[in-house]
Amino acid sequence: MKKWTLFLLICSIAMLGVSANTAGAEDKKIKAGFIYVGPVGDYGWSHAHDLGRKAAEKEFDWLETVYVESVAEADSDRIIDRLVQQQKCDVVFTTSFGFMDSTVKAGKRYPDNLFMHCSGFKRSDNVGTYFGDLYQMYYLNGIMAGALTQTDKIGYVAAFPIPELVRHIDAYALGVKAANPDANVHVKWIYAWYGPDKAREAAESLIAEGCDTLAFTEDTPAVIEVGQEHTEKGKQIYTFSHYSAMQPYGEDSVVSGQLMDWGGMYIKILGDIQAGTWNNKDVWWLAKEGAAILGGNDTDPINPKFVDDLKQAMVQTEEFGEISAYDLVMTRYDQMKQGVDVFDPFVGPISDNKGNLQIPAGERASKEDLLSIMYYVDNVEGTIPQ
Repeated sequence: MKKWTLFLLICSIAMLGVSANTAGAEDKKIKAGFIYVGPVGDYGWSHAHDLGRKAAEKEFDWLETVYVESVAEADSDRIIDRLVQQQKCDVVFTTSFGFMDSTVKAGKRYPDNLFMHCSGFKRSDNVGTYFGDLYQMYYLNGIMAGALTQTDKIGYVAAFPIPELVRHIDAYALGVKAANPDANVHVKWIYAWYGPDKAREAAESLIAEGCDTLAFTEDTPAVIEVGQEHTEKGKQIYTFSHYSAMQPYGEDSVVSGQLMDWGGMYIKILGDIQAGTWNNKDVWWLAKEGAAILGGNDTDPINPKFVDDLKQAMVQTEEFGEISAYDLVMTRYDQMKQGVDVFDPFVGPISDNKGNLQIPAGERASKEDLLSIMYYVDNVEGTIPQ
């Protein structure tokens, strides 16, 4: 009996040790700093990242976060130093492609800190990369645009000529082509992530040139507002929102769009850091991981006002024969949720608009190819600015 009592006592002490160690791990505090290229009220990229930050902070009671908004790329070194030195952040998330080199240099200056750079490709022992890409959703938007256009001229307002935006433009154009081989995409570059006046001017210019359908990659609802204004005056302009639920800015204009859920990704990364299982591998999430979501609002993948039009618009495909644009979009969306091996827009043959074969028949572009893509596919007009 005494031996049994002694055994129980030893087990209890051991369990107390395990509990203490577990509690210690769970109680480990982490402070994370976020650097945004635009204001959190931009209702686009920075706004979506900030929603993700808030989701992670709500998920973890051991997490404290701070952020700095509207940071110019040339000023990113100073802001990173401030977050590490003054605000004592353990990990820093830099959320713009243009912050890449500054993030890598900071990793060398602060080897005891962790850094995560969004949309880049340079990594080191304490610098990782992550991205939630929307090219699949742009493809689906393109199918709808190609099916709905009456002029066969599709407009696109773009911020900066970098691979991310070229990838989105090309995916959108491939979707347009799948629904309407006669339609072409016309691009206006505004050289601003947050430039509502420039975006508005570009949208008006595209409409004046005959475009009746507009998509964009910049961080304001200005393009949608222009589309709604023209629609209310009797000229239907179809628009597709970007990154946030922008449909309220154009209920009669927004057909669909792309939404990004950064929250799940930030929860995953920060949870791994806290658990000691983080590594510097690239985190790349798409529709399958629930990062990329179809829709212009938080409830409908397609604005109900346009569902009947899309069901009546018939599309000819090799795989399905004749199919409605609506059914094609929803079928492809379901396939994307299963993974890129089931369906991906960037499967050859795909040629650029200069006649060069870029992706051979039957081949799928690798992630590395997509991260560096700098050519227009064959139904995009013009050239990419240097």
